[in-house]
Amino acid sequence: MAKEKITEEVQVLVETELRKGASNSRIANLLDLPYKEAVEIIETIKEDLRPDIGDEIIFFFRDEPMEGIIEKLLTNSAIVKINWDQSAERMHDLMEEKTVVNFKDIEGFKKQVNDETEEVE
Repeated sequence: MAKEKITEEVQVLVETELRKGASNSRIANLLDLPYKEAVEIIETIKEDLRPDIGDEIIFFFRDEPMEGIIEKLLTNSAIVKINWDQSAERMHDLMEEKTVVNFKDIEGFKKQVNDETEEVE
């Protein structure tokens, strides 16, 4: 279905945009595809996406939104240092400063800290 439409160029584009935190509609626009078709491709790529060290991720723990930075990669999960400024503070008593997050539980990527940001004049 969607796998046939995923060229290497599409794969790289979608992975890059996901890591930047781009929305599905933005990615659909960049791919020049209808939203529904693009979402199928995005979901397929997201399943196989392996994050990198330093990626800022969004995940949920006990239905609470959490954010953190990947410090170490394991086979199917990552050691994540929790960003308490952007996470549910009430979870502080339940979690350490770092936690293990399965790749499949990563909800999204925030723009990486070391990406250059464009200044609007």
